[in-house]
Amino acid sequence: MLQLIEFFLSQNWRVNFGTTAQKNPNSIDLSEIGVQEYSLELNSSSFDNLIQKINPTIVLFDRFMTEEQFGWRVAENCPKAFRVLDTEDLHCLRKTRQKGLKDNISFSPELLLNSEVAKREIASIYRSDISLIISAYEMRLLQEVFKIPEDLLFYLPFLLEKIDRQKQELWPKFEERINFVSIGNFLHAPNVDATIQLKQVIWNKIRKKLPNAELHIYGAYPTQQVLEFTNSREGFYVHGYIKDVNQVLTNARVLLAPLRFGAGIKGKLTDAMLCGTSSITTSIGAEGMDCGMPWNGFVEDNFDEFVNKAVKLYSDKTLWEKAQHFGIEIINNHYDKRELEPDFFNKIQIVFDQLEKHRNTNFIGKILMHHTMQSTKYLSKWIEEKNRNN
Repeated sequence: MLQLIEFFLSQNWRVNFGTTAQKNPNSIDLSEIGVQEYSLELNSSSFDNLIQKINPTIVLFDRFMTEEQFGWRVAENCPKAFRVLDTEDLHCLRKTRQKGLKDNISFSPELLLNSEVAKREIASIYRSDISLIISAYEMRLLQEVFKIPEDLLFYLPFLLEKIDRQKQELWPKFEERINFVSIGNFLHAPNVDATIQLKQVIWNKIRKKLPNAELHIYGAYPTQQVLEFTNSREGFYVHGYIKDVNQVLTNARVLLAPLRFGAGIKGKLTDAMLCGTSSITTSIGAEGMDCGMPWNGFVEDNFDEFVNKAVKLYSDKTLWEKAQHFGIEIINNHYDKRELEPDFFNKIQIVFDQLEKHRNTNFIGKILMHHTMQSTKYLSKWIEEKNRNN
């Protein structure tokens, strides 16, 4: 989201940011970069007054739940506003995989097509003028499984600076780095599960082969269960929130990310590449990220092999340096903002210039806006009236 805001600002656009989330000490102060912030209420006509006052040219919804809540209000009050859905990742894919893992059922398109979340999320994509898709895998999935027209989707991964020689020279060398690291917000279920796998299945096996190595895990909002995993005798440490994740990654030798379910592309893995840190993850972790290029370490779903490759990558300087080089290649070839941003700007301009025609070709979207959003609209109005009476 911050990358998108910075892109909009670089075009000299005025940016307003509204959220229903509560501020906390770790929140970014967007006003420092020239963004007007607003606190939004759910199920309240105060949003109608605000959106009329702002009168935006473009409205971007962060995830489909936000579009469900506010999309109909934008359409009613600012019908000419270009509506963009930032999916972040496909929630229906992550949720379906999580349920399949819990029920010991292999993931399949049939499971996805029967998902209630998928019905909501796909409806939101159709109601929006375009949807930003962060993963190459999810682009294929939407077109091949859900048959979404290509002109409603736009592939836009992370917008990153290239890793040039100057940045590489600032990185600590192999010998100067120590220990393993894992990163992830603990409000995100895949990160909790990955930490449990590290504690119960993976780390003790690595520790037996590397008795002096330590694993340091960082992430906001750790549960009490996760905090109690800390054990100095095992070299296993849970630290919670860290302000400067780049410093932690730059001094670590290997990132471990044993993700068993999830979607989108993983910030922890691109962050590792940006810090010159090799990584080991699963096929879920690397999904949609490498675009066919060699990984900056290993991709392994078998946890016994995961352990063996973690030890090998940690111990072998030549292998580690080769993995680091692959990470540089992935970032520079697939996440270069100077290559991605002009295409994004052109897509916005093309659709915006012919917005009415674009919407007329999306008849399913018109149907869903007419029917689905009417039920959302009147439920919201009923809640607002109920709250007013209370």
